Formats: sequence, structure tokens, C-alpha cells
Amino acid sequence: MSLVPPRGRGTASNPNNRFAPTSSQAEDDGWYQEETPLTWTTEVRRETAKTVISRNQSPDVGFDRSVNPYRGCEHGCIYCFARPSHAYWDLSPGIDFETKLIAKSNLADRLEEELGKPGYVPQPIALGINTDGYQPIEREYQLTRRALEILLRFRHPVSIITKSSLILRDLDLLEELAQRNLVSVAFSLTTLDDELKRIMEPRAASPKARLRAMRTLSEHGIPVSVMAAPIIPMINDMELEAILEAARDAGARSAGYVLLRLPLEIAELFDEWLQAHFPDRAGHVMSLIRQSRGGKHYDSQFGKRMRGEGIFADLLAQRFALARKRLDLNRRDGFQLDCSQFAPPGRQMALL
Repeated sequence: MSLVPPRGRGTASNPNNRFAPTSSQAEDDGWYQEETPLTWTTEVRRETAKTVISRNQSPDVGFDRSVNPYRGCEHGCIYCFARPSHAYWDLSPGIDFETKLIAKSNLADRLEEELGKPGYVPQPIALGINTDGYQPIEREYQLTRRALEILLRFRHPVSIITKSSLILRDLDLLEELAQRNLVSVAFSLTTLDDELKRIMEPRAASPKARLRAMRTLSEHGIPVSVMAAPIIPMINDMELEAILEAARDAGARSAGYVLLRLPLEIAELFDEWLQAHFPDRAGHVMSLIRQSRGGKHYDSQFGKRMRGEGIFADLLAQRFALARKRLDLNRRDGFQLDCSQFAPPGRQMALL
């Protein structure tokens, strides 16, 4: 089977996940055998979640809790750090991650229950961190919108990261949250090149659509930032300054970046993608990645996993710092969300 993914998908492979008890490998034994084609259609199963607020203690991220309405992501970004999480469901981080999705059908009930527990102390919830809360199936399932409705009712702060223009559907909720200093939105913008976007993030919104969405949110008073993430050596690193400038012009107030991460099964999938789309520079790209990761594909150490180390990583950090300063993308107004308004419906507020 060709390694080139079909149009609209990020990969054509379905490697065994790391928890699979057995693995198989095709061998040519001289007997003709018709291959069973992989399924390219999207399937969605429903999950009854026991809890929907995930906690983390990572010093590399600016939040301690998150809500993810979906598992797997139809955007199909080849580099997605969430791909290995599909292995916990005995599914492949490859095409399964893009086509066999899981919706937390009881997310609204669970979220309301967890926020209403006695002793719950509010801190901003990051929405759509592991997979995009505004991926295409959100149009039908509307789990992200229901979560926003509950957060608004509870006066609970939320930060959102997305690469989808579908977020504009919820402009009414976001505007009301912003008026109370309860929301900020970050857009992941990896390239301004439509063709590169098509093969790297096949079902995500176009760069122009993301910039239009940023501009619209900004014009409605919603604080917007940009994440140039991931930056991939010899693929999109040359666009860093242009990405930041385009985002600034669209209303972004602050910016961040992440160097490509290749944990677990992603390294194999990404290398295969390079061989399919950029065979002339695949070796150079992987060499620069290893140089930035202590000679390996990935280094999970806190303080290094987001930025890397070595000459390439240091130059990238310098370029980002200079561009952010020149473009005035270090403003934090509107991003320090207010936790003091938290008021679960039906619970008596404390008297001052």
C-alpha cells in the first residue's frame, strides 16, 4: 500500500499501538492475497465518562486542569502529540486516531457535577488541549458549546486553544464570557501555506480562515493569542516571523511556540510522512530534530520538551524572542482570568 495518505487524511498507516499483545508484519510469500483496505470514513462512538476534568502538574504548561470533549481528532495533524493516547483504547495512533473518534456524550452532566462539588476551588480550565474541541464532529455533537454554557453559568474561567474557525459559532457565549474576564482564546497557526496545511493538517481550517476567526474574536473584545506550534525544522521554521506578524495583524496580543515533539509512535508516523511528501530533505529534518533532542527523537524532560536544546533550538528561541518584541506580542492584558466570580447555581455565596 502506498505511504502517501489519501486526500483529507494525515497518514495512510495504522501501526500497532504499544500495548497490543501481538503485532503482525506483511511478507510476500509468493501467494497472491488481496489487501483489505483501511476504512477512511469517520466513525464516532459514545463514551460515558466517569470524570471530565483532567489534572496535570506539568511545569511546562500554564494550567493545572483541562476538559477534552473528544478522543481522537479528525483534523488529522500528522505531528499531533495526542496520537499515542489512542493506544489506551486499543486503537492505533495512525489512521484510527483520525477516523475512530470517541465523544464524551455525558460531558455536560459530569462537568456540572464536578464544578458543583463542595470544596471545588476554581482555576482556569483549558478546553481542547489533547484534541481540538472544535474539530468537525463538534458541528453535530456540540459538546464544546454545552461545556461553555455551563462554564458561563458557573462564572468559571476558561482558556481555549483551537485551529478551527468553527469557534465563531459560539461567539455569543465567548463575548459574554469575555465581558466578565472569563475567557481567552489561542489559535494554533503552523503555516501560511495552503498546500503545506493540506498535507500536514488536512481537515483543519485554512490559514486565512484561522486569521479571519482571530480578527473577529478580537473585534468582539475576546483576548486572542497565537501559538506557532509545532515549529518543524526545514518544514515551517522559516515561516515563524511571518506567522507571528500575520497573527498580530489579525488581533493577537501575545504569542508562543513549541518545537516539534515526537513521543512514542509519532516518530515513526512522522518519518513516514516526511518520506512521502519531502523525500529530498527527510534525512536532514530528522537529523535536526535529533540534534535538538539530545541525539534522540524526543526528550521528555521538563524545561526541554517544549523548546529543545542545541544550536537549532537556541537560534529558534532567539528568533522568536526578537520577533515577539518587535511585534509587541507580549501583552498579557485580558489573559489573567478572574476566578473570584465563581458561583455554582443554587449555592449560597459567601457574605463579605
